[in-house]
Amino acid sequence: MPDIRPKYVTFDCYGTLTWFRIGEVTRGLMADRVPESRMEAFLRDYNWYRFDQVLGPWAPYVDVLKASLERTCRRHGVPFREADGQAIYEAVPSWGPHPDVPAPLKRVAARYPLVILSNASDDQIVKNAALLEAPFHRIYTAQQAQAYKPRMQAFEYMFDMLGCGPEDVLHVSASYRYDIIPAYGLRVANTLYVNRGYEPEIPFYGAHQTTTIEGLAKLLGV
Repeated sequence: MPDIRPKYVTFDCYGTLTWFRIGEVTRGLMADRVPESRMEAFLRDYNWYRFDQVLGPWAPYVDVLKASLERTCRRHGVPFREADGQAIYEAVPSWGPHPDVPAPLKRVAARYPLVILSNASDDQIVKNAALLEAPFHRIYTAQQAQAYKPRMQAFEYMFDMLGCGPEDVLHVSASYRYDIIPAYGLRVANTLYVNRGYEPEIPFYGAHQTTTIEGLAKLLGV
């Protein structure tokens, strides 16, 4: 095992720690307009439009969800209801952790300061973080950074607030697109890809890999 001793262990939250149930919620909201035979394609497009939406200037996360849902509805030729985007936004704070998260996360927290960098609004993330059951040293959001990941500005905000550099952290995420690739661009010393089946592994970027947060604990020897 490599000898990794970061000053901070930093995390993406939704999908990595929190079970990101946006597909489940969206499926229920759109079931009256999108046939089951087309639902997977609709959800795939909604995923990509959310990614595209955060690449522009910062806007409140509720607007990101609504705008990307509207674009998806337009592509699929179905009516868009603004209330659906609002309902997705309001559901987010109720989502708890993946089952593998709380126990090993507590062990890691006993040894290292934990930090969240999330594409979230301030009024969402506090509730989600509390459900993770582990203490966090700091929690930073896109709202605070005025930029969403994968924008490097979001990571730079976190480094500035922590008073550290990319060489001082181990960054943990279930997404190459949002986290691992921009962290590589910023020369983050160590990254850990939590393969939850959302995206394929891309070995070029040099991330350590696990399928659970227990793998993070083992990587750090705790």
